[in-house]
Amino acid sequence: MSKKKAMQLFESGYLYILQPGTLDSLLQIHRYLFAEIYDFAGQVREVNIAKGNFRFAPVAYLQEALRNIEKMPQSTLMKLSRSMWR
Repeated sequence: MSKKKAMQLFESGYLYILQPGTLDSLLQIHRYLFAEIYDFAGQVREVNIAKGNFRFAPVAYLQEALRNIEKMPQSTLMKLSRSMWR
């Protein structure tokens, strides 16, 4: 379902109005993609989560990771996003 929502997000042009590389934009994207799946969609989560054997960033380090993302150059963010969709 989230892949379908991602395609809708790209095709809608909504991404063009978001400020690239900001936490607010990431949260808006997260809300759009996962609102039907997670209660915390669009919010910084307060619990640890995993999918299969993969554990997402632990809550204890999440705020620092998000601050680091906001500091990344746009080119780095683009490279990361492209690698996620392959």
